[in-house]
Amino acid sequence: MTTLDLPVRPVTADIDRPRGGALAALVRHSVALARRSLIKTMRTPEALIDVTLQPVIFLLLFTYLLGGAISGGDRAGYLQFLLPGMLAQSLAMGGIALGQNLNADIEKGVFDRFRSLPVARSAPLVGAVAADVVRYLTVCLVMLGFGYVMGFRVETGFLPAVAAVSLSIAFGLCFCWISVWVGMLVRTSGAVQGVMFLLVFPLSFGSNVFVATDTLPGWLQGFVQVNPITPLVGTIRGLLIGGPVASHLVWTLVWMAGLLVVFVPLALRAYSRRA
Repeated sequence: MTTLDLPVRPVTADIDRPRGGALAALVRHSVALARRSLIKTMRTPEALIDVTLQPVIFLLLFTYLLGGAISGGDRAGYLQFLLPGMLAQSLAMGGIALGQNLNADIEKGVFDRFRSLPVARSAPLVGAVAADVVRYLTVCLVMLGFGYVMGFRVETGFLPAVAAVSLSIAFGLCFCWISVWVGMLVRTSGAVQGVMFLLVFPLSFGSNVFVATDTLPGWLQGFVQVNPITPLVGTIRGLLIGGPVASHLVWTLVWMAGLLVVFVPLALRAYSRRA
């Protein structure tokens, strides 16, 4: 048999096999593609409007337009209650852009180029999610910083505040896999936004973000109690302004694990079919 007769093995044949170096390769490839996403974001800073200006506008509207009516005129007290919830809502909404961007990259043929490279098949999705850490950190800093200007104060200390930010970012990274999955399923990036808004709005408004759960009708309280945003808001409130944390934290971690177990495989499977 001559050299020309030898079978040709694809470059990517061994990349996804569960062998010793596969995880290291996945991490290396994901970091490289995350860097690409960050460079893209730096060149288009207007893409950060949803994690900078939008949360500020929501915070101003609900504090000064509705806060007086909801809290009986105590806007300062309502701000203390509202901001931790708004932080959770902003994180949930911030992941919508990820699905849109991935969908647009597929339509432009970017992922066809990724498939021709010797990189792990899942690296483009994992790298894009990892790059969203910057977006979630941005929304946390903007909310807390602008809230401080408006009069919000952390009542528990520095370390609990850091824990609240860290948990918020971790939850956002788990929740955004829903957006990744939707981005792999629908045909256009505009459709991603529409589908995700239909999901995020009921979750954010049908929760304890804006009012206490016990003030809601009984039938709505049932939905609020099984809403993944609710325990996250309770945990953040406890870490920032005081109150029970342990039970809320347990359910938040359960929801985070559930989101990963369900939507990561769904997103990867949809990606394999789409790209």
